[in-house]
Amino acid sequence: MQTIRQDKHYKRLLTIAGSDSGGGAGIQADLKTFAALGCYGMSAITALTAQNTQGVYGIHPVPTDFVANQIDVIFNDIGADAVKIGMLFSSELIQVVAQHLKKHNAPNIVLDPVMVAQSGDKLLQDDAIEAIKTHLLPLAHVITPNVPEAALLSGLNIGNENDIQTVAHKLSQYGQSDILIKGGHFSGDDSTDWLYLKVENQMIPFNADRIKTHNNHGTGCTLSSAIAAYLAHGLHIRAAVQQAKTYISEAIRSGANYQLGHGHGPVQHFHQFWQ
Repeated sequence: MQTIRQDKHYKRLLTIAGSDSGGGAGIQADLKTFAALGCYGMSAITALTAQNTQGVYGIHPVPTDFVANQIDVIFNDIGADAVKIGMLFSSELIQVVAQHLKKHNAPNIVLDPVMVAQSGDKLLQDDAIEAIKTHLLPLAHVITPNVPEAALLSGLNIGNENDIQTVAHKLSQYGQSDILIKGGHFSGDDSTDWLYLKVENQMIPFNADRIKTHNNHGTGCTLSSAIAAYLAHGLHIRAAVQQAKTYISEAIRSGANYQLGHGHGPVQHFHQFWQ
């Protein structure tokens, strides 16, 4: 009889986010990303959505006490090396998630403040924006808003690249987190993201070629999940963002070759393994 040694350990990642029935964003994108980058993925589902490549047709929030239960049972048994937070929908839910992550001293929290879907559908109640600033920004290690989300959170306009550092610096004042502002909403041949390192007071640009494709559903979820995965593997935030940027760029490039649905299709999360 062969003796099996149980001396290996997974890199454990928890996503706290909404479910995308179309499979391109939300927890589905998070779990695909975790698996592609060599991590064991777990989920605390915050909302069910009825959506496809064309839009969001319904949102059914999960009761806050059940979301808390999902988080607690994972930490009480399995634990996590990093946590990615996505769609939270309501102020009440934001407070509950923050409370339970604080209770378990959750490490490497990557907050992707999901507010609007790729289709333009609203995914966050109005009073939840203040709750994010009050309860989650002080808790997060990295925040990954896109330009419109960064503008909403900061209350400042972002018209060009010069405004990015001002907004990032203001957001960093809510806690100890580094700020990655995603520049995909700007025009041009390049897609540049900016990482503001709070301790170093340094802004670092990450450049990539802009890929012309309609298959860009779930890019924000995927990027933030990739950052969480690389942080769980022990990379410094600068290296984690660089690796995550490379991963999402290749996922977009590979996914551009596929046809799925009639709207914004997904990226190819497993481009390293099959085409």
